[in-house]
Amino acid sequence: MATAGTPQDSIQARIDELAEIKESARQGPDPAATERQHSKGKLTAQERIALLLDKGSFNEVEPLRRHRASGFGLEDKKPYSDGVVTGWGTVHGRTVFVYAHDFRIFGGALGEAHAQKIHKIMDLAEAAGAPLVSLNDGAGARIQEGVTALAGYGGIFQRNTRSSGVIPQISVMLGPCAGGAAYSPALTDFVFMVRETSQMFITGPDVVKAVTGEEISQNGLGGADVHSATSGVSHFAYDTEEECIEDVRYLLSLLPANNRELSPVERSGDPVDRINDALLDLVPSGAGQAYDIRKVIEEVVDDGDYFEVHPAWATNIVCAFARLDGHVVGIVANQPASMAGVLDINASEKGARFVQFCDAFNIPLITLVDVPGFLPGVDQEHNGIIRRGAKLLYAYCNATVPRISLVLRKAYGGAYIVMDSRSIGADLALAWPTNEIAVMGAEGAANVIFRREINAAEDPEAVRRQRIEEYKNELMHPYYAAERGLIDDVIDPRETRSVLIRSLAMLRAKHADLPSRKHGNAPQ
Repeated sequence: MATAGTPQDSIQARIDELAEIKESARQGPDPAATERQHSKGKLTAQERIALLLDKGSFNEVEPLRRHRASGFGLEDKKPYSDGVVTGWGTVHGRTVFVYAHDFRIFGGALGEAHAQKIHKIMDLAEAAGAPLVSLNDGAGARIQEGVTALAGYGGIFQRNTRSSGVIPQISVMLGPCAGGAAYSPALTDFVFMVRETSQMFITGPDVVKAVTGEEISQNGLGGADVHSATSGVSHFAYDTEEECIEDVRYLLSLLPANNRELSPVERSGDPVDRINDALLDLVPSGAGQAYDIRKVIEEVVDDGDYFEVHPAWATNIVCAFARLDGHVVGIVANQPASMAGVLDINASEKGARFVQFCDAFNIPLITLVDVPGFLPGVDQEHNGIIRRGAKLLYAYCNATVPRISLVLRKAYGGAYIVMDSRSIGADLALAWPTNEIAVMGAEGAANVIFRREINAAEDPEAVRRQRIEEYKNELMHPYYAAERGLIDDVIDPRETRSVLIRSLAMLRAKHADLPSRKHGNAPQ
C-alpha cells in the first residue's frame, strides 16, 4: 500500500486533478451562462451531443484546448474547449463525428484554436469515412482575433467541399448563424433548423435597414420557416431541439457511412409481393384531377414509412427516402396536389440536388412521373428556367446508380424527358395503363395541328373534339411509347410494389462509369 509522498500518491493526485479539470470544462466557466442558455429554450453543447449520440458512446477530442490570443482582454479569458466541443460516437451503433458550438463561451464565436479543433474533427471524419454532424450555435467570427478567425472559416469551407460526395454532412442550426459562417451549412448535404431559436442570414436586420430602409425581425429575415419554405436553404424545420435531433438520428439511419458503402438494410415484415389495390382509387384516371402523390408513395414502400426532404419548399415535387424490401431508395415524384405537379425553377433545383446526393451515395432512384410540363410565365423565363431547369436534367443524365422511372398518368413535353425518361438513361422505364406520353396534351396539340381546319369549320367545337379524339387514339394511347421501345413495360398498378422490388434486385449489382474527366460543368 502506498504511503504519503509516494509516486503512486502523486499519480492519483494528478488523476483527480484531471477529472476535476474535465468536469469543469463540461460544466462551462459560468453556471449563469448555462441558465441563460436554458432560459432561451436552448440546450448546451453537451446536452445536444447526448441527444444525438447513443448513450455513453461519445469520445471527446481536445477538451482541454485553449486559445493563445491576446489583446482586448482575451489573455485573461482562456476557458477550456475554446467554445466548441468535438469528438465522435455512434448513432444506432454506427460511427458519427460531431462538433457543437458552446454558446456559453465567447457566444460560440470562432477563433483560431476553435477553428483548428473543427478542422481536426472534419479531417478525422473524412479519413474514417463516417458522417459529420455540426450542431451550430455561434456568433460568427471572433472579432478580437481578426483575420485569423476568418481564415479558420476558410479551412472549414475547404473541408466541406473536399468531403462533399465522400461522407454525408449534416448541419443542425440551433442558434444564430450570420455572415460568412452561413456558407458552411450551405455547403453541406442537409440543413435542419429549430423555429424561434435559429436564424441564418448573410447580413442581419440592422444592416438591411441601414442599406435598404426595410425593417424586419431576425426570424422574418432568416428564421426556420423562411428558409424551409421560401428560400430552400433549410431542408427541415422543427418546434423543439429534441424533435430536430431525433430526426437527424433517423436520417443517419437511412444513409451509408460514405460513398464506398451502401445504406443499412433493415427488412420488415411487409411482404415483397403485397398487392396495391388502393392505388386504383388513389390516382384518378382524369389527367386534370388532383391527388396526393405522397399517398401513392406510402402505399408502395415498406410499412408506408418514408422521410420527405424539403417538405415545405417547392411542394410541386416530392423528394423522399424510403425502403423497398429493406433497401433504401430515393424517390422523386411530381405532386399533382400542388400546382398540378408542373416543373418550375424551385422544383427543378430541389429535385436536382436530391438526385445528385442519391447518386453520390449509392442510393437507387425511383421516379414517379405525372407531369404536365414546365411552368410557363415571364418570371420563370426571366429568372432562368432554361438554365436552372437544366440542373435536374444534368443530375439525372450524370447519375450512375440504378434508376427506374414509372409514368403513372401524364408525361408531356420536355418535362417528360427530364423526369428520368428512357432516353436520358433510366435503366427501366415503366408505365401504368393510364399513361399519356406526348409532346403536349391532346387539346393543345389539336389546336396547333388543326388550327386552320377548326377555324374554317361550320361547327369549330365539334371539329375540335373530333381532332382531339383522333390525336389521343393515334399518339397518346397507353401502348404507343411501349410499341416504340421507349417504355419497357406497361404494368398493373396493383403490382407496382413487387415490380419495383424485383427490378431493384436485378439492378443491385449495376456498375457504370462516366468518361474520364476532372469534373463536369453543371448548369448554374
